[in-house]
Amino acid sequence: MAIQAGKTTTVTQGPGQEEPPDTGGTGAGDRHKLTALQGLSALSLDAMASVAYGPESIVLVLAAAGAHGMGFTLPVTLAIAALLAVLVASYRQVIAAFPDGGGSYAVARRHLGRRTSLVAAASLILDYVLNVAVSVTAGVAALTSAFPGLHGDRVWICLAVLVLVTAVNLRGVVDSAKAFLVPTALFVGSILAMITVGLFRDGPVSTASAAGHASALGEGATTVGALLLLKAFAAGCSALTGVEAVANAVPSFRAPAVRRAQRTEVALGALLGIMLIGLSVLIGRFHLQPVEGVTVLAQLADASFGHNAAFYVVQFATMVLLALAANTSFGGLPVLMSLLARDNHLPHVFALKADRQVHRHGVVWLALVSAVLLVLSGGDTNTLVPLFAIGVFVGFTICQVGMVRHWYGERPKGWRAKAALNGFGALLTGVSAVVVTATKFTEGAWLIVLALPLIVLAFERIHRAYAEIGERLELGRVPQPPHRAHSLVVVPVSGLSRLTCQALTAARSLGDEVLAVTVTHPTAEDRQAAEALRRDWELWNPDVELIEVASEKRAVGRPVSAYVRKLAQTHPDAQVTVLIPETEPARLWQRMLQNQRGSVVAHAVRRDTDAVICRLRFRLGAQAAPKVFDASLTES
Repeated sequence: MAIQAGKTTTVTQGPGQEEPPDTGGTGAGDRHKLTALQGLSALSLDAMASVAYGPESIVLVLAAAGAHGMGFTLPVTLAIAALLAVLVASYRQVIAAFPDGGGSYAVARRHLGRRTSLVAAASLILDYVLNVAVSVTAGVAALTSAFPGLHGDRVWICLAVLVLVTAVNLRGVVDSAKAFLVPTALFVGSILAMITVGLFRDGPVSTASAAGHASALGEGATTVGALLLLKAFAAGCSALTGVEAVANAVPSFRAPAVRRAQRTEVALGALLGIMLIGLSVLIGRFHLQPVEGVTVLAQLADASFGHNAAFYVVQFATMVLLALAANTSFGGLPVLMSLLARDNHLPHVFALKADRQVHRHGVVWLALVSAVLLVLSGGDTNTLVPLFAIGVFVGFTICQVGMVRHWYGERPKGWRAKAALNGFGALLTGVSAVVVTATKFTEGAWLIVLALPLIVLAFERIHRAYAEIGERLELGRVPQPPHRAHSLVVVPVSGLSRLTCQALTAARSLGDEVLAVTVTHPTAEDRQAAEALRRDWELWNPDVELIEVASEKRAVGRPVSAYVRKLAQTHPDAQVTVLIPETEPARLWQRMLQNQRGSVVAHAVRRDTDAVICRLRFRLGAQAAPKVFDASLTES
């Protein structure tokens, strides 16, 4: 913004610059936003990929009760599908009621209070970060299973996949959606084809993939207890992660954003439900038994298609989609972080958008934290899975309760039915959150229980810091009228040059009084240099006083800042400005040749004084003598 004569002029930003997020609407920016189909590709990979491990999680728990327990695979899956239907219906309502995105955080912020909304936000952040790590490690695990020689390099492969997904998302959410559309379509198409073909089979075509592997089926059990069913339900609920991503990222859709996001949410729920139920039916139809070292999905592909090219297509599509499922987090979390930043719970830099509608800082932060998790876990999926899906159910429950309050307060037509739906969903997800946490507590879930309050405390501390800054700046109040103060401009110099002339010319145009300051040292060589500068200065006679500041130590920054501090004390009503002249080389590599004296002086003055710092850059590549100021005048 340029301010002149009481008027405000908006300066258009150039390519590559970041700007505050827009307020929506149509226009040129819409080409960087999602259609419903692209939204399904960009924001549903987590949920879609969960069919690779959701049914398997159920089977592995029920296998402890033997063949009798395996008979409950379909009922447990139907219970999860019912919960999925409730969640999809609820999040359609969330999308309509909160078109600015944010999901459970936005709902809780309005209806349940700030503290509860922060718990929802913290839970979603944990889930999104873990989703990236789990998805990448699961995809790489599928690759190393096919090529065991790569097992020792799995951490580096995980990091390479993470870099790939991050780079695509830095180009924009639309580019990521286009890049991942084909893998998503290939995976969904292969799973649906496998289910369709399997339903027409009387028995498995092949069991080659499971041959020679030890069975994980328990023996001798004749009853299935409620606790086992609850554990199976909790394990299978990992298939529901990612359902909330569309509601979190509504602003990423093209106008009409609400309608497109709702269509995406319904399509996601329908596809996920069909695939989960279809796979469970095939598990019962083929009397599948879990075996060590072979996934349930691989056995189902073998049974439906046979051990042929179609089998390997399913495995390849699964591997790719699992690795790319991290994209859901890159689509949802940066938008959530931008809302938290707007509410002063995260640094404001997370609210900035690049020119391709990318929350670049959120994307980079997510990638860095995920990379740390990948390294600490050694690229092992089993280390991360017990931490997964807990946070998302906390967010689910808070969101449902908040929507009940929303309908009770708004009371539109049919509000009782909508509130009842959300209330029922809150009951189901609340029970699920307790069950998932209790059954996985000793497996690592205690880390999530510990991390949640710590993240909330961090949010609160950031919020208090911004409140203190706002109080000091008197934000929200009408300030006193501006007045003109006597201006003192200090120019550090070390010799006479064209740069010195430019600096004094600029200083005299800025201030009422200009003082040139040079730092002298006691050595004989330095005394000679100081005498030569004084003699040349008198001959030049620029009508600017040259002040010599003696320093026993060979330092520049501290002596200048000490003089500026003393000057401010002797002239309390004056505005002191330090103008630092610097050369700017024509080529990047030439910057290594600079002595960085300007940066040293600027750092010392900023640290020790309240003076305004102005850095004048003399561009060495220019043909004519430039008169260039760094427009970013900074005040400590």
